[in-house]
Amino acid sequence: MIQINHDKCDLCGACVGVCPFDAMELTENRLSILHERCTECNFCAEICPFEVLHNDGVAIRPPRKGAA
Repeated sequence: MIQINHDKCDLCGACVGVCPFDAMELTENRLSILHERCTECNFCAEICPFEVLHNDGVAIRPPRKGAA
């Protein structure tokens, strides 16, 4: 299950705009994941410039360019 490190999140909203399942919700002071909608596609993690999204305590990082 994807979790958010709220201490690192600057509430930029990039993850909200990229989620194809509308599973990210941003209020004026908090980012939330609607887990019933989340498919763990990791699009949110790939777009996040601050690496705030984690799966079971492990940071989700985008794949390296050119990696097979």
